[in-house]
Parts: sequence; structure tokens; C-alpha cells
Amino acid sequence: MVYARHMLKLKDVEGVLTERHVRLFKNGRSQAVRIPREFELPGDEAIIRKEGDRLTLEPVQTKSLLALLATLEPIEETFPEIDDPTPDPVEI
Repeated sequence: MVYARHMLKLKDVEGVLTERHVRLFKNGRSQAVRIPREFELPGDEAIIRKEGDRLTLEPVQTKSLLALLATLEPIEETFPEIDDPTPDPVEI
């Protein structure tokens, strides 16, 4: 364990920072926490989940339309032929 000022920092076996003491504050009627740079999440949205007394915060994974379409099952249905006659000419 490494202590720095008033903040507790814990590193895992690979030396990656895994825990840090942070302060909670009020932002209007909501409670907020400032996320330290080393825990910064990508993007501008996140999902928060409550599990007992624990809060879990994770970034929203955005998918492109092509990625979404790639997850769909192919359509096995055959479509009927549609009669599409040429329209009559119109004088303008």
C-alpha cells in the first residue's frame, strides 16, 4: 500500500491503481463524486448500478449501426414477387 497525503491509493499485483479515497459533495439536489484522472471513463455517458451498499459505474458502450446490424440473424423467409408495372407517361 502507498499513502499519499490524505488519499489512500492501492495498487494490484501489476502495479495498476485499483482504489482511491475520494470525497463526495452536493451538486444541487444530487450527490456527486469527482472521478480522478487515473479512473477517467471514455465518452460523456455512463451507467450506474446499485448492488447493496456498492455503486458500480461503467461507460456506455456505443455501437455503430453496422455493428448492430451484424448482430441480427439473417432472414430465411423468401419474399413474393411484386408486380411493378411501368407508369403511364404524363404530359406536363
